[in-house]
Amino acid sequence: MLQQLEELKLNALQELGSIGSPGELEDWRVRYLGKKSELSMLLRRLAALPLEERKAVGTLANELKAHLEDSRRQKELALQELAASAREEALDITLPGRPVPTGRLHPLTQTLDEICDIFVSMGFQVVEGPEVEWDYYNFEALNIPGEHPARDNMATLWVDFEAENGERPMLLRTHTTSVTARIIEGATPPIRAVEPGKVYRYEASDATHVPMFHQIDGIAVDKGITMADLKGTLYEFARRFFGEDRKVRFRCDYFPFVEPGVEMAIECSVCGGEGCRLCGGSGWIEILGAGMTHPEVLRRGGIDPEVYSSFAFGMGIDRLPMLRYGIDDIRLLYGSDLRFLRQF
Repeated sequence: MLQQLEELKLNALQELGSIGSPGELEDWRVRYLGKKSELSMLLRRLAALPLEERKAVGTLANELKAHLEDSRRQKELALQELAASAREEALDITLPGRPVPTGRLHPLTQTLDEICDIFVSMGFQVVEGPEVEWDYYNFEALNIPGEHPARDNMATLWVDFEAENGERPMLLRTHTTSVTARIIEGATPPIRAVEPGKVYRYEASDATHVPMFHQIDGIAVDKGITMADLKGTLYEFARRFFGEDRKVRFRCDYFPFVEPGVEMAIECSVCGGEGCRLCGGSGWIEILGAGMTHPEVLRRGGIDPEVYSSFAFGMGIDRLPMLRYGIDDIRLLYGSDLRFLRQF
């Protein structure tokens, strides 16, 4: 009978360890501590045992009963703590979830992607170049030698750099037209490419100027390219970006790397061409410069201007979302005010 009590103790404790609910604990209590349990039956048979054996078995049986009662209470407390914890941490699945903020692209990135998509659909490829550029590609290859007055209009950020063969001037590029010079030098016609990127000018920040901004330049080189091809390409871009009803105007202008040169303006979106403060009373807002690529620029890049002709254009990307959305301060595009950025 002593062996039966030890086996009963072992089985009871094993089952108690696997219990996970109050209902299972009550079933366990009835099975091992109830009136009809095996332990109760053994205690009822004590009277038939010899005196000495009755004492030993009775003592062990009472100790086992007390031990199981104590273990049951400990398990009951553990289940109560578990239930209380579950109630505190419970989730009401009928409640609506917390909204997760949706990320979005910066307005300048959106504008840049849209412009690139427009030109890619017209057969241009997107090309990028270095932001730290040689003086040659930024100026000389574009028909802007050291004494050229156009350099006076570009407040340049120069970089100190000394090569093995002596000093070679480098700078933070002042326009992405430097990538155009690299394309002309390294590619074989026909060429159609647009070059977006950051450019740098040493100037103070105000409502219309920042020292770092974005541009996109374009170049097309092939046989028989004319000014009509340039105008048709830029008309199509303006129609897609600003809408079919926006009027476009071309006027002669000067740029060192094109001849002839033109500036393209769109009808002011605020006054509809009547004249206002935004457009300076003219009714027009200039958005880009363009023209037929200067023969000397092609020649420097190893392309025969007697065989091939070319057009080129360049525009400031930052101005376009300002015109489209009526933004009056360019510095808002480079701030971190989420109230502003969430509008786009």
